[in-house]
Amino acid sequence: DTTSPLEAGLGWITKFTKEFTNSENLKKQKEAGVSKKLVAFEMQERSVPRHDYEIVDASGNHIGIVTSGTMSPSMNVGIGLGYVTTENSAIGSEIFIRIRKNDVPAKVVKLPFYKK
Repeated sequence: DTTSPLEAGLGWITKFTKEFTNSENLKKQKEAGVSKKLVAFEMQERSVPRHDYEIVDASGNHIGIVTSGTMSPSMNVGIGLGYVTTENSAIGSEIFIRIRKNDVPAKVVKLPFYKK
């Protein structure tokens, strides 16, 4: 309810040639740019990200939230999806997942996840 298709990376399915529910606000958001984006990330240490874990930057500032996460059996690494501020959404960005008061490093990666 609080996330737009543009923030979720689904702008390609949103056609602005016709009127639809909330189309005016979405047009404004597209012009102004989004403040958060859905990103994929891989943990840099052995740990498992979980739904609703906080995402922070190197200084410990809140920059987002994990929407889903698990341990990838084929890659043998923790992987997840989450919303982060646009400034922290670039591929290769270092982010931290707060797991039981510990900030565990992770890296923003391109989908799909794949074994290296």
